[in-house]
Amino acid sequence: MKNTSKLLLASLVLMSGTAGVTSAVQAEELSFTVCGDEVDPTWEGFIAEWEEQNPDWPVATEAVGWGQCQDKVTTLAAAGSPVDLAYVGSRTLKQLALNDLIVEIPMSQEEQDAYYNYVPETVSFDGTQWGVPVAFSTKALFWNKDLFEEAGLDPETAPTTWEEEIDFARQIEENTDADGFGLVAKTFDNTMHQFLHWVYTNNGQVIDDEGNIVLNSPQVLAALEAIQEITQYSEEGPTAYEQNEVRAIFLDGSLGMVHGAISTGQLATEAGINWGVAPLPLGPDAEGPGTLLITDSLAVFNGTGREEKAIELAKFLTSPERQWEYEQSAGLTPLRPLPEVTTMMEQDPTWVPFIESIEYGGPEPLFTDYQGLQNTMIEMVQSVVTGQAEPQEALERAASELERFK
Repeated sequence: MKNTSKLLLASLVLMSGTAGVTSAVQAEELSFTVCGDEVDPTWEGFIAEWEEQNPDWPVATEAVGWGQCQDKVTTLAAAGSPVDLAYVGSRTLKQLALNDLIVEIPMSQEEQDAYYNYVPETVSFDGTQWGVPVAFSTKALFWNKDLFEEAGLDPETAPTTWEEEIDFARQIEENTDADGFGLVAKTFDNTMHQFLHWVYTNNGQVIDDEGNIVLNSPQVLAALEAIQEITQYSEEGPTAYEQNEVRAIFLDGSLGMVHGAISTGQLATEAGINWGVAPLPLGPDAEGPGTLLITDSLAVFNGTGREEKAIELAKFLTSPERQWEYEQSAGLTPLRPLPEVTTMMEQDPTWVPFIESIEYGGPEPLFTDYQGLQNTMIEMVQSVVTGQAEPQEALERAASELERFK
């Protein structure tokens, strides 16, 4: 999208009884790039509300598919033609900030405290916030109750530990025509995300608060060993599958268990699957139910001269009442512990594992080269899944490689 600072000249209005005219009123357009196939209708309503309150600041939105969106806004900014505001994966913020492509969006302590714990950390490094959280995803374990029963398992009881998860997968593999577990290992970003489910359910980390790479730890080694063990009870050739493709096998009734977002349940119901949902099973060093806390955020780009107004728009769109309405429309995990969240869980208990796991979850690691991070983590998982490397060897190599990207 061309980043124009288009001046919209108001019509010259002749004043009654005079020969003069009023001075032209200038309105500056804010360009807003949204990653996805379309702009959510809820946001369209919010933007109309903004424009009514800010008639001199109209908003021009453009939806760009996720496959091109991040590269497009980054390329425009690097070329000196940045958009004002963009919806981005929070994992990109550190790289964008260190290249002086985006501006700080500081949060007051009150603003930070209004979010669930660790949500502000998904957009922060060195104590500064660089984006406004706008979409939040947590994960839980879904299981096929009919396959559990066919395998001789209690259909109403989900595994609570890695050991049980692996054993249940084995029993499904051996006693039914289905595979036990949906393992994501394709060359795609959610391979790293799915692996982080295991890391954060065993009290592990990739990088600590001081910026030290701590991937090579007993907790992460145990996660990689668990992946190695469950591979034999997963779909054939997991390096060919990303999370939506694995979910499709589950919805076809051919997988016993998958890790998924809340939308997996709705889709499973539509597909006629008799399903259950529970917190992700825990590793031996877990302190409580965990999950990857992954957010997308609104970033304000540097060099437009309209940064302050773009920050205003970002915070307007994500104010608590508007954010809640957007989350309900999009089926997202709530970013803030509003009273409405308690009511939602009471009315729909399937939300409980997605909310209760936040307390012990961990943020997506922020690196200066997020593509380097993703590729390293994906290669590590794939080398273990395919038998090309043992977990300790793969972990040491990946930890050394990540030093380049922190």
